[in-house]
Amino acid sequence: MGKISFRFYKDHEVRAIWNDEENKWYFSIVDIVAAITESPRPRVYWGTVKNRQKADYGQLYSKCIQLKLLAADGKRYATDCFAQEDVEEVVKTLPAKNTVNFLDWFTYSDNSIDGRSRKKAYTLWESNIVSVKDVGKVKSLQQIHAYLFGGLYDFAGQIRQKTIWKDGTLFCRAEYLQENLQKIESMPETTFDEIVDKYVEMNVAHPFMEGNGRSTRIWLDMIFKQRLKKCVDWSRIDKKQYLSAMKRSTTDATSIKALLQGALTDDINSREIFMKGIDYSYYYEQED
Repeated sequence: MGKISFRFYKDHEVRAIWNDEENKWYFSIVDIVAAITESPRPRVYWGTVKNRQKADYGQLYSKCIQLKLLAADGKRYATDCFAQEDVEEVVKTLPAKNTVNFLDWFTYSDNSIDGRSRKKAYTLWESNIVSVKDVGKVKSLQQIHAYLFGGLYDFAGQIRQKTIWKDGTLFCRAEYLQENLQKIESMPETTFDEIVDKYVEMNVAHPFMEGNGRSTRIWLDMIFKQRLKKCVDWSRIDKKQYLSAMKRSTTDATSIKALLQGALTDDINSREIFMKGIDYSYYYEQED
């Protein structure tokens, strides 16, 4: 088995794992049941449904395999999983009212811009798009953005020429952006506080038309790894707390520093930490 993934359906985590031999994703059916039924005991719910419906859907249910997936307690447990192409058929057999909405999300997510750029983000683990000498520079952030969104946005990797707003927040005006980016690039990055201050300023600058958060979080991790031999375990940072802290960071970075400090790990060579980080980073951008 290869890379792992954490997808999010209405704040419900759906674990997946890549099978290198079959070249396909396998998804935890227990997580899917929890997402669409909101049952407090999804494993029991699934076991009951599976036993009752084996007679009617025997051939489909025979495709279920058990794979060891990481649980919330940090241990791996054998979990019933289905390949991506079988999930749609399995979900249709479940007696739950949210199946249609789930399938709309499931079948669309991998073909959306977010889904396609996330697939590219996974391959950053094997890539060397940013050289050591460029870490922390604007150039490196542009390289990350171009890598994630190349072929998806015609402005991939390009500094915006227009002034933008988001949720009532005005980001750096376009006419001052280049000058501001030069100042941010020259900011020191030798300590935790300095690195986060630089990250906050880059977020305020918002140099791209779209995709700033996803690109800048990867940029931040690269700086942490290079300067402090640390990285962020983004799965330890709650989405709502993160978004709230980032909004406040324009005037007070205390909250975002506390969240990042509490999620730092020295496990910088863990592929699993990296993959989870990508999935959580994209999850932060999903609208509730």
